[in-house]
Amino acid sequence: MSTSSPSSMSIQELAFQSEFYIGLGLAISSSVFIGSSFIIKKKALIRMTRVGAVRAGSGGFGYLKEWIWWAGLICMGVGEAANFAAYAFAPASLVTPLGALSVIVAAVMSSKFLNEKLNLLGKLGCFLCIIGSVIIVIHSPKEVEVEDLDILLDKLQDTSFLIYVLVIISVSLMIAVYFGPRFGHSNVIFYVLLCSSIGSLTVMSCKALGLCIRDVITGRSQDFSTAMPYILIITTVIFIGIQMNYLNRALDIFNTSIVTPVYYVIFTTLVIVASAILFKEWRHMSASDVIGDLCGFFVVIVAIVLLNAFKDMDVALSDVRGITRPKRQLLEQGNQMDEILIGQQKHTYGTNELERRI
Repeated sequence: MSTSSPSSMSIQELAFQSEFYIGLGLAISSSVFIGSSFIIKKKALIRMTRVGAVRAGSGGFGYLKEWIWWAGLICMGVGEAANFAAYAFAPASLVTPLGALSVIVAAVMSSKFLNEKLNLLGKLGCFLCIIGSVIIVIHSPKEVEVEDLDILLDKLQDTSFLIYVLVIISVSLMIAVYFGPRFGHSNVIFYVLLCSSIGSLTVMSCKALGLCIRDVITGRSQDFSTAMPYILIITTVIFIGIQMNYLNRALDIFNTSIVTPVYYVIFTTLVIVASAILFKEWRHMSASDVIGDLCGFFVVIVAIVLLNAFKDMDVALSDVRGITRPKRQLLEQGNQMDEILIGQQKHTYGTNELERRI
């Protein structure tokens, strides 16, 4: 009896680890598919513009006749399905931050296929995003969060999580009814905070629904014989509808380069908080893993800001090389620029004076 116990425990631990790596693979593949889908659909829209069709922004639907656009839509559907499945195998605190990899895929592919320039800061952002994602994977919780839906339902009734849900719903209602209509058009934080708050509940709902589907496929239980999976489906659809509605409002009012990093930071932070409250996964992690996980998340935040907030700046490696020149050369170059500017000002002043006399 004593000899069989260690072997059964090792098999159980091996199963947990395999689920973790399955979830990790699904999360990474999801980012690749979703990031690629944006570029594929963009190519279809560009083709429609070239042939003179009415643009989608003006209410046109000509892109529905383009097979490339449908290929992009299918690619996005596969990516979202993989992301949904990843929540059933890996911790939400791992899957959600890895969504930043889709930004890298989109940035690199747009530079390659859409001729959109990726400046030096964008390249540094891509590099930092990869480094931050690796840090998150190394330090993220590896233990199983919940084994089946029954355990998750017990956790959902925990007082601390119910308080979190109450706070999220209260804040969302206040923004939707009062703060959003009054300040939402002048401050990006309100609508983004609302969709991020509801989004954190969406992830928890997707996690529960993913467990139902996983248990049915693997034969662990027949969860769909009860009403709970259908309640989760309705809840998930409602949450996603609210989330997309207010995210579209923010994108319509503000620049994408502002909405994207702010949304990623708030949404991912709230998902990590909700996951920590619901699953209490941080209790099983060492202090070094907690610090490492947070550091990886902060690195990804910096990467997303570099990729989006400064993408229109004309910064190249040659600009950095210029800074490394000796001070003497920099001073001589500065003096030459001053002389050129002074000469231009004198020429402009002389021309204006001549025109005034005439």
